Amino acid sequence: MTEQDKSSNVVWHHATVTRNRREAMNQHRGGVFWFTGLSGAGKSTLAHYVEEKLYQKGCHTYVLDGDNVRHGLCADLSFSDEDRKENIRRIGQMSNLYVQAGVIVLTAFISPFRSDRENVRKIAGSDFHEIYCKASLEVCETRDVKGLYKRARAGEIPDFTGISSPYEEPENPELEIDTESHLEECADEVFKYVVKAVDL
Repeated sequence: MTEQDKSSNVVWHHATVTRNRREAMNQHRGGVFWFTGLSGAGKSTLAHYVEEKLYQKGCHTYVLDGDNVRHGLCADLSFSDEDRKENIRRIGQMSNLYVQAGVIVLTAFISPFRSDRENVRKIAGSDFHEIYCKASLEVCETRDVKGLYKRARAGEIPDFTGISSPYEEPENPELEIDTESHLEECADEVFKYVVKAVDL
């Protein structure tokens, strides 16, 4: 059965409360700010830091974190290439729903494959902002708080990005930040970018 077959009897319902009305109430635009990079590159740290600053300004925000999503929405998925693709597809669709609600959504996912990130861009259109948290594998391994790199090196975790599975760097991200040091300065740079993007 194709996607077309699955959706042929489903009709989109247009609500009276539109995105424009929600954004007018929120006093800012919605947007998807997609943090990508190796494990340990600072994605979650930056996303939560920026969310806190936005929250203090009265913004409507939500952080979608890779580990948290794997506890619920994507708990049925493994880390095979195919399941990673499906994981990002689901997050892309969910992120777009948040944007239609006028929410600033910050996503922290390794999302190692360019094609998957480009598919999310197609879903969200101009609301998608790719933020590349650039840090070398060597630096990320020194930040191995969860011990994942150590386990991957020992062969205990298959398909681990950077070790036994590739990471494809963004070619033209909206924002590239060097997260090897001074994360607070990086967070301020991202915050300024987000403020401008959502017309805050």
